Amino acid sequence: MKAGPSGPLRPGWRERPAPSRLAPDHPAYDEILERHRRAIDAGLSTYLDPRTGFTVMTAQYLVDRGYCCSAGCRHCPWAEGWDQFQM
Repeated sequence: MKAGPSGPLRPGWRERPAPSRLAPDHPAYDEILERHRRAIDAGLSTYLDPRTGFTVMTAQYLVDRGYCCSAGCRHCPWAEGWDQFQM
């Protein structure tokens, strides 16, 4: 069984991370958005976070997967998925 909600996509899912997962005032916000965009343009499913070095899944990968895992992914494309993690 697939975990979590799926369904409607949140507005701007491809361009912007869920605000509750990456605040616009984050010191590396612009660099993160650029890395995310480049990864999607290159057809990659992940990119490296510039501050932590952690692997981050792209919004395109998550939407192609087809469901929300309810883990609070930075780029969760699902409207219901990111709503539950808002601060």
